Amino acid sequence: MTSLNQLPDNTGILICGHGSRAKIAEEEFSLLAKGLRERHPQLNVEYGFLEYSAPNIHMALDRLLEKGVTKIYAVPGMLFAATHAQNDIPSVLTTYQERHPQLEIEYGKELGLHNEMILAFQQRILQAIGLNEVPAVGTLYDTMLVVVGRGTSVVEANADAAKLTRIVAENLGFGWAETVYSGVTFPSVGRGLEMAAKLGFKRIVVAPYFLFGGRLIDRIYAYVDKVAIEQPDITYMKADYLRDQSHVINTFTLRIEETIQGQESGTGLMADFKERLARGEVDIHHHHAEFQPDLDKEFQPDHELSDPQDDEAHGHSHSHSHDHSHDHTHNHDHTHSHNDSHGHHHAPYKHIGHPHGPRTMINENVCCCFMGQFPQSIIDEEKARRPVLPGTPSCKKS
Repeated sequence: MTSLNQLPDNTGILICGHGSRAKIAEEEFSLLAKGLRERHPQLNVEYGFLEYSAPNIHMALDRLLEKGVTKIYAVPGMLFAATHAQNDIPSVLTTYQERHPQLEIEYGKELGLHNEMILAFQQRILQAIGLNEVPAVGTLYDTMLVVVGRGTSVVEANADAAKLTRIVAENLGFGWAETVYSGVTFPSVGRGLEMAAKLGFKRIVVAPYFLFGGRLIDRIYAYVDKVAIEQPDITYMKADYLRDQSHVINTFTLRIEETIQGQESGTGLMADFKERLARGEVDIHHHHAEFQPDLDKEFQPDHELSDPQDDEAHGHSHSHSHDHSHDHTHNHDHTHSHNDSHGHHHAPYKHIGHPHGPRTMINENVCCCFMGQFPQSIIDEEKARRPVLPGTPSCKKS
């Protein structure tokens, strides 16, 4: 089984990005390739973009060919699997491979909700709060988390952002969490922050789940500054975006390893794309805004900025195929005890005492098997606050 450190000299690694008119995004994307080169100096690593930025993917592939590379493992430098990662990048790669039959290209997965990406995001959030590690349970119950996703017309990608919010909120123990979006879906950043301010939390952390900077990040932070002025009794904390955080580089390394293993087992994503192409489910096409060296100085687009994570906002036609999978690797404790008479006693959940969680149902005839998870101190607190409703839980009836 081949590993990243065992690849022959004629092998290359390609990181594929979307591209942006914001120079900072282009520069920060290059740090990913730099990080991989520093960890694996023996590898031929290049990066390229679909649109707007240089080098484009064709230029990056040319560089690898010039180095004598005949086998390339390409991975999308994108957070979630929307149209660009699913169809547009493999379309460009397939077109190039057809023009260079001596070249073999395998294509891997988006970064997704890999556990390393979750750790990277959590670290950015903790830094915003001034913490170095996950705090004790209950520490952040007075704090709300607002995660800002890119937002596309691809429902699954939007849902992944919401899933990320839930995972991080439970891992770190926030009092409340919501997901807002800077793209075409809802709720928008502005509206979401307006609603968040009404929930009564005096501390709100706003965390953009973006790889790179640019106008969208600036706009998100500007929204936060605006509501902070309008709501001076609330402390707003802005988390940094991901960039080349160490866990992000870890994820790219693991995705490349998976691409190598997938190719050896015949289950690579490039093979999947070509099968869908043969069935007529996707089309090979070119991006009208692909970087052209001779046109760079003359190109002055008049529509809104494209962000590296923008998958739907450019107004050009895409084929849409949504049959994709995500790697949602993250650790959970699924140990349960079954020692009670009902056969479904649960191991205590670490946030069982959350002020907005199941403790709010203690006096509402909750099933006794569920009640068994609460420490007696929480039961006493809730019964002292509110009267017990009449009635008997069904599990206590003879």
